[in-house]
Amino acid sequence: MTDGPNIAVLGAGVVGMTVAKLLQDENRKFNITIIADSFKENTTSAVAAGIFRPGTSFCGPTAEITKKWINNSWYYWQDILKSSEAPQAGLMSFSSYIFSKERYTVTRNHLIEDLVPIYRAVDKNELKICGEGWKYGSYFSTIKIGCERYLPWVERQFLDKGGKIITSTVESFTSLPEKYDLVFNCTGLGAKLLCNDHHLVPIRGQVIKVKAPWLKTAIYGDYDTYIIPGFDGIATLGGVRQYDSYNMKICKYDSAAILERCCEMLPALKKAEIVAHKVGLRPHRVPVRVEPETVNGVKVVHCYGHGGYGVTCAPGTAMDAVRMGLDLLKTNVKTKL
Repeated sequence: MTDGPNIAVLGAGVVGMTVAKLLQDENRKFNITIIADSFKENTTSAVAAGIFRPGTSFCGPTAEITKKWINNSWYYWQDILKSSEAPQAGLMSFSSYIFSKERYTVTRNHLIEDLVPIYRAVDKNELKICGEGWKYGSYFSTIKIGCERYLPWVERQFLDKGGKIITSTVESFTSLPEKYDLVFNCTGLGAKLLCNDHHLVPIRGQVIKVKAPWLKTAIYGDYDTYIIPGFDGIATLGGVRQYDSYNMKICKYDSAAILERCCEMLPALKKAEIVAHKVGLRPHRVPVRVEPETVNGVKVVHCYGHGGYGVTCAPGTAMDAVRMGLDLLKTNVKTKL
């Protein structure tokens, strides 16, 4: 252990692991401990398809901060994508179509149209890619962040650099296993009880993982329908978006509806082998909470409530959280002086 400050990161999903990585990048003298009850494949992050496509409802406290989070996240992921570590870290680039039979507006995304390399309206021939009846569509280039690879990749780096991991459920900020100079709260939905935050609501998601190695392009349709390629030929089919639902069981009716909608868009999926059914509870909050607070004498920086866009926007929010944390540490030093 170094003589640097003791820092705890609560939560080991994409937000918590990214905060821990940025802290180590900032200063190797920090003594950082990640405390969580779930890691890697057992996190909500690992259920997500991981496409970089923030919903237009995603928001921080201001429009400017929201855009900054998204832009900073994009460049963070791009830096990894351009490195030799990209495959191990779960980064890949691909293109995507989004179609609608009902609304032109759902095919547009003002948050990324000026950020990704390509975002354009489709032509008449492209509207027929997924059958007849599609009236509106857009094509855009983006990336996928596979947390089934990213989380283990970050964890290995974290441990190699001297980080420590504790498997535990944190009931309160005053019940931590030791005294910390700074605590980052990245507990996702767990923050509802930890912080008594009534603004935090679960949005249940369910997806199907299928073998589709031939799929190279993501496709979105109406009614939260999506088909997203992945690593090792495993694609993600979705989805559902059920507000205030805590149901973690696989619903056969949701599975049937997902398959029906996805196969209607891409009939070749009827022959795809189903690998798994997955459920996750997205921690939804408006706005996403990234702010410092002193709780019973404990200096805390909150970073949670990303909803279905935690994988997309974790880096941008984590950068702000780390900056706030460093400011808190400076006040500690001034107080001691």
